[in-house]
Amino acid sequence: MLTRSGLSLADWLARLEQLHPSAIELGLDRVRRVKDALGLAPAFPLIIVGGTNGKGSTCAYLEAILSAAGYTTGLYTSPHLLRYNERVRIAGAEASDADLVAAFEKIDAARGAISLTYFEFGTLGAMLQFIDAGVDVVILEVGLGGRLDAVNVFDADVAIVTSVDLDHMDYLGDTREQIGFEKAGIYRAGRPAICADPAPPASLLEHARHIGADLHCVNRDFSARREGDHWVYRGPNTTWPGLPLPAMAGAFQLRNAAAAVMALEAVRERLPVSEQAICQGLIAARAPGRFQRIARAPDVILDVAHNPEAARALAATLREQPVAGRTLAVVGMLADKDAAGVFAALHNDIDAWWTCTPESPRAQDAAALAAVLRDHAGDAPVSVQPDVNMALAEARGAVREGDRILVFGSFYTVAAVLDHAATQQ
Repeated sequence: MLTRSGLSLADWLARLEQLHPSAIELGLDRVRRVKDALGLAPAFPLIIVGGTNGKGSTCAYLEAILSAAGYTTGLYTSPHLLRYNERVRIAGAEASDADLVAAFEKIDAARGAISLTYFEFGTLGAMLQFIDAGVDVVILEVGLGGRLDAVNVFDADVAIVTSVDLDHMDYLGDTREQIGFEKAGIYRAGRPAICADPAPPASLLEHARHIGADLHCVNRDFSARREGDHWVYRGPNTTWPGLPLPAMAGAFQLRNAAAAVMALEAVRERLPVSEQAICQGLIAARAPGRFQRIARAPDVILDVAHNPEAARALAATLREQPVAGRTLAVVGMLADKDAAGVFAALHNDIDAWWTCTPESPRAQDAAALAAVLRDHAGDAPVSVQPDVNMALAEARGAVREGDRILVFGSFYTVAAVLDHAATQQ
């Protein structure tokens, strides 16, 4: 494919990884200057979703419900699993290579001497495509934190913080109070601000109060309660009884779904949705890598859980869906993650372990990960393999009737399994 720059999408992505001196540089000054140079002033409603965990699922509910209501949606998420194109979706379809490259070329021409990170290029590129496509509504997922994340250069009509827990502590702080303040940075004065964390840190509440955001907290201003095979949403002005359970597994998904519904209730004058659209969206929404079953007999389940809060939610879902046999786990993590906290949350639910090294320069070596794991695994055996698919093959070889296999710990770990499965088809 010929482009103005003569570069393919793969060429551009390789270039973007080298353009800025660091992979992550939080701050809005540089990206705001390029945004202004491009004249990016979106007129459509904008929903921004942040939080430690649950962002991807909440974005999926929003996209599916709004699509079912007849709106043309734009969705920007990160990271991707198999293709960069996954990060930008318009009307449910991934962006084309040509449109991504065209957006990168425009940004490159507009930025002059201003240096941008890979993520900043991607954020501006996504917004360019959404504006060009004339979408009705856009959903932006925060990449890291919130206050200084590139998506926060845009003002949200409604902002959601799904949860606050310990992750990315080198950048966001090492307490929930510090991290909560960073997450709350996506809230805006006088605009709806949703918090789905059942025990929000005081810093989040205080920031919302200080700026005059219209804060709605789960279990205070809105709620989700399961009733058999359905659930009830109660919001400030609306009650939806008898909603179908989300297709995505895990009791915590009700909070994510309720946060999405609360956000839509808060902007119902601009984006009205019907009960039928909510029901259709709950059933249709999918977020790859979130308790995703890719095989049966034995079941092989993929989950990107990579911090203690996500591991606790994963353990709860495993207990909600017991099997007759054992649960065998393949795990690969990045070196900057709290592996000990993850294993402490899951060790009672796993009968045998295989560690592996994800394909990332930030990966934790499989042997080093196993050393951490052995402090938590009890009597469960721990084996070491160099990569995830070798570990998965060995786990498959150990399966007995009624067993299941869980592969988790990183987007890189899950992506390697999905990529390998795609090549076998």
